[in-house]
Amino acid sequence: MAEKTPPGNPPNPAVTGEAGSTDYQGHVASEEQAVAIETQKEVKEPPQPTYNNPGPPPNGGLQAWLHVAGGFMLFFNTWGLLNTFAFFQTYYESGALFHESSSNISWTGSIQAFLVLLMGTLTGPIYDRGHLRALLCFGSFFIVFGLMMLSICKTYWEVLLAQGFCVGIGAGCLFVPCVSVLPTYWSTKLGLAVGLATSGSSLGGVIYPIVLYRLIDQIGFPWSVRVVGFIALGTLLVPITVMKMRVRPPKPRALIDWTAFRDIEYMTFVLATMMSFMGLAVVLFYLPYYVEERRMTSPGLVFYIVSIFNAGSCIGRVAPNALSDKIGPLNIITPSAIITGVLLLCMIPIKHEAAAIVMAILSGIFSGVLIALPPVCFVSLIKNKSLIGTRIGMGFGMIGLGLLAGGPGAGAILGDNAPFKWTGLWVFGGVLACAGGLMYAGLRVARLGFKLNVKG
Repeated sequence: MAEKTPPGNPPNPAVTGEAGSTDYQGHVASEEQAVAIETQKEVKEPPQPTYNNPGPPPNGGLQAWLHVAGGFMLFFNTWGLLNTFAFFQTYYESGALFHESSSNISWTGSIQAFLVLLMGTLTGPIYDRGHLRALLCFGSFFIVFGLMMLSICKTYWEVLLAQGFCVGIGAGCLFVPCVSVLPTYWSTKLGLAVGLATSGSSLGGVIYPIVLYRLIDQIGFPWSVRVVGFIALGTLLVPITVMKMRVRPPKPRALIDWTAFRDIEYMTFVLATMMSFMGLAVVLFYLPYYVEERRMTSPGLVFYIVSIFNAGSCIGRVAPNALSDKIGPLNIITPSAIITGVLLLCMIPIKHEAAAIVMAILSGIFSGVLIALPPVCFVSLIKNKSLIGTRIGMGFGMIGLGLLAGGPGAGAILGDNAPFKWTGLWVFGGVLACAGGLMYAGLRVARLGFKLNVKG
């Protein structure tokens, strides 16, 4: 007689038959295998990209190159307008609009340059909060508005407010996106990308003076400046349209990192760049006026000297930056600063048109390196990468003091009446640039020693 299963107890598959036991064990095994597979997937799958951590820079592709184009247009209308100031300095010196000393006139360009660098410190936290588009729109509006106001100016103080402060504030709002966005899209080719973007400032310094010179005699100064304003408006629509933040810091950067003042390498680089920029301001502001006052060229060629200088600067911003990816930025900026200082000293004896053109090209090439390479140098010098934004902003804010003092200081040396002290002006600029270069050399030796074939 068959044995009955007691009521209330479920049948045990291990007892009821071989088939039942196999099904139960297979089911348990399949569940364990599924859990193991899911666990393995969770361990092996990389974390999904987020807004704060989207993964490594693409280092190429359509989006990355569009941001190079956007950065090009930003530099075109920030440093490009600043590189054009030598044209305005020479025009204002003629007395066609107002009568002021060379030192007072240069305050307009110096304040504009200083605000380009200083505003980066103040707008950094705004950028960190994700307001890139707001900065682009606000900065673009102030540049165009400042140029339109400049077109109706009649006195020195009006020009100082419109061109110095208004255009300077607008350009300063755009400078942070120039130097902050590109490193999030480029890594191993960052030097090339930054070099191509900064070449926009050289092209702006070539095109804007030619536009102004060709139009002033035909339509007058007011409408010539308005044409420049419309060009700025059209070109600034490019970054507003294509640029977007790829990486947003987990928290906004601080305005000041007090530990930076105890970082000897960082502060040495800032001081060296400040001195180099003081010397650089001399050639940025006074080269065409020097050529005109010494009657080295025809009046027409005087204003083209600005464009020739900036055409050379375009070479100095692209090729050395691309080379810095291979041999290191300090190995390039050090000799470039010293050569720039020597070229400024060599301005003293020149007397002829051919010499003036050659010196404009050479000084443009090597001075272009001084403007394009500091952001790349900062990245290599700052050990704590989470502080890059703060320290770059601080650094450029201090470096801006060099541009603020360089132009008016050179103007004070030059004097108000003929004979002008051109020798003193070029010695002032050349010695400062050479001193900055020697400080770069000391920093390079302190970091890497005397070996020449070391990337640094």
